[in-house]
Amino acid sequence: MIKIPVKRLRPGMVTAQSVYNKSGASYLTRGSVMNDFYIDKLRKLGISTLSVTSVAPGINLPPPKDIVEEKTRTTAIHRVYDTFEALEKSGELNIGPLEGTSEQLLVDVLSNRRNLVQLTDIRTHDDYTFAHSVNVAILSAMLGSLCHLTKQNLLDLVLGSLLHDIGKIAVPVEILTKPGSLTQTEFSVIQMHPEIGREKLRRLNIPSASILSIIASQHHEHMDGRGYPNHLPGSKMHKYSRMVAIADVYDALTSRRPYKPAYKPHIAYKIMSRCSVGQFDMGLLELFFNNVAVYPVGTVLKTTMGYAIVRSTEFGKTLTPTICVFANKQANVLPRPYDVNLEDCPPDAIIHVVEDTDLLPLMYRMQIDPAFFLQENKKADPKPRIE
Repeated sequence: MIKIPVKRLRPGMVTAQSVYNKSGASYLTRGSVMNDFYIDKLRKLGISTLSVTSVAPGINLPPPKDIVEEKTRTTAIHRVYDTFEALEKSGELNIGPLEGTSEQLLVDVLSNRRNLVQLTDIRTHDDYTFAHSVNVAILSAMLGSLCHLTKQNLLDLVLGSLLHDIGKIAVPVEILTKPGSLTQTEFSVIQMHPEIGREKLRRLNIPSASILSIIASQHHEHMDGRGYPNHLPGSKMHKYSRMVAIADVYDALTSRRPYKPAYKPHIAYKIMSRCSVGQFDMGLLELFFNNVAVYPVGTVLKTTMGYAIVRSTEFGKTLTPTICVFANKQANVLPRPYDVNLEDCPPDAIIHVVEDTDLLPLMYRMQIDPAFFLQENKKADPKPRIE
């Protein structure tokens, strides 16, 4: 898997990510073969980058397995969209369909718990809230399962995650999608959504209404008491809220928004680690990144040994993946690529991640497809050319 700018997509490349609209429908599903029509459509949707399994026809790399199934994710986004839309039109909150969605999301997460979180979905600008709610639910379920919560507690956590931003229904869309900085007045409006969500959820006539309302109310609070809306310290935050706070920020950082690009996982890790002392529960944050690939499979790195591609990552060792070094420091392709476990290397072995904008030109200059080195058959010609 390799992420490249959409403007550099070519017919024959195979997608490693799905592209969704706000109602959960897929514009493109993972595994689609690019053609001129699809490429033009992605450009018109404003999608800037896309992960593909190959950058040359005939050289394919199956993408890492997602933590949830494609159908489950699509259905969940669609149901969150329907729930929010119905509330906006009628003023009534019916979460019945989301209860079944929570169960299926949890089944998928528990079934795929051995899979590290390696993929992010691609969304258009107008669908952020719905896909974000689903991603936060998935990430929270993963974290809750690592904390050995009971099934019922996990279901409450997942449902609360799906509904954590329900209060945004009262925030004007022009504020939510504003490309520039918010004014103090606009930010004050944003800060109202946790309490609006709490009020709507606490009125539900279901056993979990209390915990759902707490998650909605507290997911922007910080451990040092500097969050909003009530400036609660970590000692007064519910554990589920502390989990959702981590998932919420991670997905926000790794998502493209009108006012910022999507940050790569290693950048999100650095940002969240710097904030960990005051903002997050440090124990939960460490556990979270034990199961989220900081350097996903297919990431191209410049290392002290030369250029390399991430081959695999293990639970608890996401900062030290196994890499395949395929070129020296001068970007000359090696006749015999070799694997290195970064756990056995000095901590400064990774110099930097090769940026998306630099990656494909680098590969063309080397006349090499990095996805090739992740294939099982290492005896093949190590220098396939890109036509």
